[in-house]
Amino acid sequence: MKKQRIAAILLAGVMTCSMMGGSTVLASSETEMTSETETAGETETAAGTETVAAGEAETETADGEAQEPLVIADQGIFSAGGVTITSDGTFNPEDQWEESGAGQTAHVDHANVLYQIPEEETGLPMVFLHGYGQSRMGWMTTPDGREGWSDMFLRMGHSVFLVDEPRRGEAGATSVSGDISTKTLDQRWYTQFRIGRWENGESVANEGSQFPNDEESLDQFFRQMTPDTGMTSDMGNDFDNDMVARALAATVDEVYERTGKDSILVTHSQGGGPGWTAVEYTDHVAAIVAIEPGGAPGTDSQEFQTLLEKKIPVTIYFGDYIDNGDPAIQATAMWQAMRQTCYDFEQAYTEQGGNCTVVDLPEEGITGNSHFMFQELNNDVIADHIENWIQSNVQNG
Repeated sequence: MKKQRIAAILLAGVMTCSMMGGSTVLASSETEMTSETETAGETETAAGTETVAAGEAETETADGEAQEPLVIADQGIFSAGGVTITSDGTFNPEDQWEESGAGQTAHVDHANVLYQIPEEETGLPMVFLHGYGQSRMGWMTTPDGREGWSDMFLRMGHSVFLVDEPRRGEAGATSVSGDISTKTLDQRWYTQFRIGRWENGESVANEGSQFPNDEESLDQFFRQMTPDTGMTSDMGNDFDNDMVARALAATVDEVYERTGKDSILVTHSQGGGPGWTAVEYTDHVAAIVAIEPGGAPGTDSQEFQTLLEKKIPVTIYFGDYIDNGDPAIQATAMWQAMRQTCYDFEQAYTEQGGNCTVVDLPEEGITGNSHFMFQELNNDVIADHIENWIQSNVQNG
């Protein structure tokens, strides 16, 4: 019986981690393991029986180099923030299907957080928030199935907390009704995200692109798109920045309660807005890494003043095809304008004693990246660049 229980624990780890594009071994916290189960190391998977002996299993990097398995000490899922709403009236347990919902509650507008803690934890925890039309999946893998940033930063010694924001993905319970669009919008996003052009029914990636642009990868990329359950606009115009910021701050506070450590907040695109605002609701943000946010706080904003008062170091990353983007495509001018707000933030924040760096990847000799740099062929290079910034700018503890 004991052996079956331990095998089930190992199998749960294998099944969970198989979704993440890398090879991960879950280290059980059970202290009752016998020498028999430690030696056997056998677990049954859907594909059959797999034997993994400690220290023997290896994976390969994109360059074909051998890579030690990633050992996870703990993992799980929790919800953070949100509200509970109650309808007037009295609930009748003998008529639970009545349509009004009288006297019943709904737990809504929370974040859903998947976390993993590596066995060799040496750095601060990292909380990841996706952008518009996305979920935490984008941090976990790539369109062509390589290792995502969540695994990469786990290997660097950071625990990771991957957020599905309120009304998105596994946090879909909402206090407002929406009308999810069924428009065909794939090519809109391909263009807006600066991957390339779409002509004559075919994708034409930008010259020198790092995006995995083969047909199968494109299919996987488009299927990552995740709608808001409370949306009324396919343009994202009804996005509730403050509501998401509060749930994100609650996540950061929960991480602090669990680990005793402040978090490095990593945001992407639309998620940049709640990232700036969340610092108003929590004192446990150690730093912000903003990946191509839709803008940055102005000097007259409360977000700017709070960031400055709390002395939060900030770095902002932008990819390629902005200065050299096709002027005939609207996205080129849009990204130039959004990046300029970040340059303005960097100058003002630094002049007033803050620590901010805007990283223009082509100026660093890192070229070919779109809005989804964390999913592209050189995502490991950019992850290393970020880790170097963390080591130089963020106090560990």
